[in-house]
Amino acid sequence: MNTSEYINKVKMKIKISFVVLLLIAFCSCKKEKTYIYNVEDETVEQPGGDKGNVKSTTEFISIAYSDLFSTTIPNDTLVALNAGYNAFGDKKLIEDRIIRHFLNSPNVQLPSDTQMRADVPQFVGTTYRKFLNRDPNEFEKYFISNIIESNTTITPVLVYYAMMTSNEYRYY
Repeated sequence: MNTSEYINKVKMKIKISFVVLLLIAFCSCKKEKTYIYNVEDETVEQPGGDKGNVKSTTEFISIAYSDLFSTTIPNDTLVALNAGYNAFGDKKLIEDRIIRHFLNSPNVQLPSDTQMRADVPQFVGTTYRKFLNRDPNEFEKYFISNIIESNTTITPVLVYYAMMTSNEYRYY
């Protein structure tokens, strides 16, 4: 093969390579399609999420006492707890201490562990209505019931404590 034939073959290969590259570039660049979905806006709200009023200190203490003892709080007890609440800087901590104080009282009216475990879904529903003034949604029923059923160390005191120290309990 002489030099001119070799150069012609190389030029031909270069031309073919260039045409192939142009075809690849032309075929590979496409504008993306724009999809338009006609989706309507939906407002999602959690049950109990529309509670906008914070309980005052007096309301919080009085309602917590009534929820646990099924009677109104004696005035001297309310005044003492209210003074302690207002004098303390960390409000969540003092709320925790008040709830613990109430739950540790020998006069508190709690269901027994046997009563709680006899019908756990009923207990969960009753507890939500008592403390949060609403019915639990399906996930809450399942989740709390599952925790109670799978863990024998969970007592009504722990469930009541969890409900009463939740942020939602502070609102009405």
